[in-house]
Amino acid sequence: MSLSVTYTRAQIGVAAPLVTVETHLSNGLPAFHIVGLPEAAVRESRDRVRSALINSHFEFPQRRITVNLAPADLPKEGGRYDLAIAIGILSASGQVPLEPLEHYEFIGELALTGALREISGALPAAIKSAAAERKLIVPQENGAEAALAGAEVSTATSLLQVCAELHGRENLPLAEQGPAQPILECADLADIRGQLKARRALEVAAAGGHNLLFYGPPGTGKTMLASRLPGILPPLTTAESIEVAAVYSSAGMPHQSQRPFRAPHHSASPTALVGGGSTPRPGEISLAHCGVLFLDEMPEFPRHALEILREPLENGEVRISRARAQVTYPANFQLVGAMNPCPCGYLGEPRCRCTPDQIDRYRNKLSGPLLDRIDMQIEVGAMNAMQLQDTAPGESSDNVRGRVCAARQLQIQRQGSTNNLLKGAELEKHCILGDKEKHLLRQSVEKLGLSARSYHRVLKVARTLADLANLEKISTAQIAEALAYRNLDRRQVTAPSN
Repeated sequence: MSLSVTYTRAQIGVAAPLVTVETHLSNGLPAFHIVGLPEAAVRESRDRVRSALINSHFEFPQRRITVNLAPADLPKEGGRYDLAIAIGILSASGQVPLEPLEHYEFIGELALTGALREISGALPAAIKSAAAERKLIVPQENGAEAALAGAEVSTATSLLQVCAELHGRENLPLAEQGPAQPILECADLADIRGQLKARRALEVAAAGGHNLLFYGPPGTGKTMLASRLPGILPPLTTAESIEVAAVYSSAGMPHQSQRPFRAPHHSASPTALVGGGSTPRPGEISLAHCGVLFLDEMPEFPRHALEILREPLENGEVRISRARAQVTYPANFQLVGAMNPCPCGYLGEPRCRCTPDQIDRYRNKLSGPLLDRIDMQIEVGAMNAMQLQDTAPGESSDNVRGRVCAARQLQIQRQGSTNNLLKGAELEKHCILGDKEKHLLRQSVEKLGLSARSYHRVLKVARTLADLANLEKISTAQIAEALAYRNLDRRQVTAPSN
């Protein structure tokens, strides 16, 4: 038979839509055409496949070859289709049996020698092929990554090995997960001297998944505090590990075995933060999925770059639209920022020469809608010499992580998610207030002029504080503490005019 059908997977973000490779051999002058919206790298597969077949001692048909990659309106790019195209030609020319192809999917780039080369996005393809109840064959280098899907995935080093499997002469080895990646040691909270309020805020943010902003003079420990957040977060769950690995797989990067911590430089462009490009790739916010995105010197980032964080902070995903494709990446990250109180950093001290206008312009780089989405805004004050010389270690990260894990476990048992994800009816159900608590919160909202979003975020932080204290109901103490963590909603003291 001169017609064959094989299956492979495209890569669209973290999705892996099915691509049907239809191969037809017909009479006429020898030619090789690939149709179905192929990009340049896919069109070039004609030469790679031809050389791979010849160097693997197969006969390359001297006929008119037409390969259709369906669906035709889905853009195809990269060398991931090489293996499926080669198997299609071999099966259409009778060199490989047709019957087994219904139960297989193939992805992999071919070298001119017939060897298989690594591709990106193997994990999403493995997850989808398992759902379709087909066996996936991938290059050996992708085996450990594809094995994370927990499905039947086979690995091969060459086209000849794949053909031996289809002929029933050899069984390809099953993919196995690689050795567990070593857990990188995080800096310990015990290194932090003083800053009890900031340490407490860091624990609360970790327990509820809340966004956090540290502000204060230079050298007070804002960056040190933020860098210790990963050390007090609970480990990734199995489902979260697969989600994170899928994002890194689509970016062609090694998968993460612990919560990501991304700290881009303030010169990062909007595209670098949220992702994009002519071929959409995940940005820093997606690479920080299920982890932490730390923006040091936050007002120094381009204003536009900061503003495009607003929707992902609210929705937990980012949607990148291009002329021919729309890609959605997960972006459920925890934002931690650090900034100075004024351009020079020494607001209120004699050496500060910043004018009120300069201070306003500096702070206005963080818009009200963005600050609204930051649950906790904490001042980190300067320390005196006695505090700096204190050699007594603070509480260790291990102790704090124990309380954080216990509080998160309460949240998962109660509502199935962390408190920062509570919305609508769930928020009303799990954040019930008594008359005293309602009165205190109502007065504070009126006095501070909090928005509806800020009001709800105060409730979520108060719920986390109650969980840390192992309390079923929120009391006035938790409401008051949660309000104390929104310092930038208050009237700020500016430098006196000189």
